[in-house]
Amino acid sequence: MTQHTGNGEVWVLGATGRIGRAVAARLAARGSTPVLVGRDRERLLKVGAGLDREPKVVVADAAERVAEQITRQRPAVVVNTIGDYAGTAETIARACLPGGHYVDLAADLTAIPRLLGLQPDAAAAGSTFVTGAGFGVLATEAVVAKLCEDRPTPQRVRVDALASVATEAGVMGAFAVSFVDVLTTGGRRYANGRLVKTRLGADAQKLALPDGQTVKSAGAPSGELLAAQRASGAPSVTVTSALVPTAPAVRAMLPLLGVLLSVPALRRLAIRRMAVMPIKAAARPREHSWGHAVVTWPDGTSREGWLRADDGMDFTADVATEVAVRLSRGEGKPGAYTPAAAFGPDLAVAAGGSFVLG
Repeated sequence: MTQHTGNGEVWVLGATGRIGRAVAARLAARGSTPVLVGRDRERLLKVGAGLDREPKVVVADAAERVAEQITRQRPAVVVNTIGDYAGTAETIARACLPGGHYVDLAADLTAIPRLLGLQPDAAAAGSTFVTGAGFGVLATEAVVAKLCEDRPTPQRVRVDALASVATEAGVMGAFAVSFVDVLTTGGRRYANGRLVKTRLGADAQKLALPDGQTVKSAGAPSGELLAAQRASGAPSVTVTSALVPTAPAVRAMLPLLGVLLSVPALRRLAIRRMAVMPIKAAARPREHSWGHAVVTWPDGTSREGWLRADDGMDFTADVATEVAVRLSRGEGKPGAYTPAAAFGPDLAVAAGGSFVLG
């Protein structure tokens, strides 16, 4: 159990965005009065008007300004939904020390290792940092952890992140950074216990889902890879995502796009252009979102499991909220963790998911 030294407030950074609004509403519904943090006071007040109780707002326009406000006002828990976690997470999380707690939704192989690298500092300061607190990471990490309970270390693990998400009308915004980062990182997998390069979009497949629907996915450099390896200890781990294009012509272009966008000037230009690209509203493509894992042991035995959720963005908001509430109650253990490592795989059930285990 950890005890915070802050003022008891739960701050939601990026509170005018889709996930930020959803987390704020869920916190309010559970009896908390979230503090809304963002760049635009009028938009923050508009979000606050839709809550059951009048919230406090904090206006800050960059990670460094947010960190200054955290250091000064000492919230108990900070939920970071602003994106670009590789650029914002460490600065903001460190501002929570000592005794304050931090949650983010990172799902990439740059931000997550950096946050987990703060383990010694967080543990020494009595703070709990949880990264990857969303469908990305938890939906597959939880299945791996369940399948490996009370079992020896497996030889191979494959996880598949199969989100189904309804889109809101708007612009791409902060997601542009994540999209470019995926292209420039390229594919990754664990082989012989080491993280190695592979082709982005490799391992394309078509999966039959437990509800009778099907989905295509392909390899991506996502945080699910790191979480699955840590949860299992397996020397060989691969990951695919339903968000990666599976058409052969598109997959063939991905490495070239990655090389081009590695040029700093082209990267900046691409992010600026993509951030303002319009997105049309659309229903989610499948009834459920699924996290999937196949775990194989050295003797050749294997187990398969699934985590079913509804809309992947809604599940993400539920996960972030559940983690924030638990941290505000002092239920975390000091250190830096992925969500199932912090609270066990049944955190996914508390957030509305359900396991289908073989």
